[in-house]
Amino acid sequence: MSRSFDLLVIGDVNPDVVVGPVPRAMAFGQREQLVERGALVLGGSAAIMACGAARLGLRVAFAGRVGDDPAGAFVRGELTDHGVDITHLTVDPHLPTPLTVVLNDKDGDRAILTSPGCLAATSSQDVPEELLADTRHVHAGSFFLMPRLARSLAAVFARARSRGASTSLDTNDDPDGRWDRELLDPVLEFTDILLPNAAEARALTGETQLESAAAVLAGIVPLVVVKDGSEGALAHDGERVRRVPAEPVEPVDAVGAGDSFDAGFVAATLRGLDLRSSLALAAVCGSLSTRGHGGTAAQPTWHEACAHTDLESRT
Repeated sequence: MSRSFDLLVIGDVNPDVVVGPVPRAMAFGQREQLVERGALVLGGSAAIMACGAARLGLRVAFAGRVGDDPAGAFVRGELTDHGVDITHLTVDPHLPTPLTVVLNDKDGDRAILTSPGCLAATSSQDVPEELLADTRHVHAGSFFLMPRLARSLAAVFARARSRGASTSLDTNDDPDGRWDRELLDPVLEFTDILLPNAAEARALTGETQLESAAAVLAGIVPLVVVKDGSEGALAHDGERVRRVPAEPVEPVDAVGAGDSFDAGFVAATLRGLDLRSSLALAAVCGSLSTRGHGGTAAQPTWHEACAHTDLESRT
């Protein structure tokens, strides 16, 4: 069956104000501190993933919610400029667009402050049935930031699967630190690929050893792919573990690297690459994205990513 889109991404989109490096101890008392750099860029885990996938050549649609305000206009323009279809991006007439401030320190760590705006209002009603029927794969991000959507995401994934689409989920962080499995497990029942980072995999399972955490999750979903920062990444399919190293780069900004990794893995999988090749290409995409400021500025093309692996001659 011919479909209009390779990938539908559901989730969060917002402007990111990225500043730093900042001191670990912020000076309150109305003091002004100067930092080396500040930038207004596209943010939101789902939005960065969508842009990365479009950059890799996929036909991408986005479903979610923004406010009817300048911030919403900014992110709509950014998504469009990156080649993402926003026909089904809901504009909320009452609630504002989410806003995020990312504070980078000199050691590469960061703090993230988000005003959720209309995220809490995002729901399955923002994901039209005809869009689920017109895509090959459905990905959702920032699960714990959107409680209404989280409660209905299992039904969305089930409908997508019934229409012949595969599914993937990146929970991202849980700001409340609860990691509510009663909320998450019904969604995992209809998830083909789970894409946590190492800290998230440990938090979701209570396991301290990363391979043990991946094994627990692989007992629930068919494939678990874990991002492990400078250590690379691993995949667990319920039977065996595969590991790949990170691509060595001189990082400028790690914001969105995990989302670019997700885009690489989904793009490679949809192109029919085997698991090890998909994992290797995803790790390259995550690493290369850190060469620029913000989540989307340095995302690689498909040919650029392949050139950093042994796939160039086979794709």
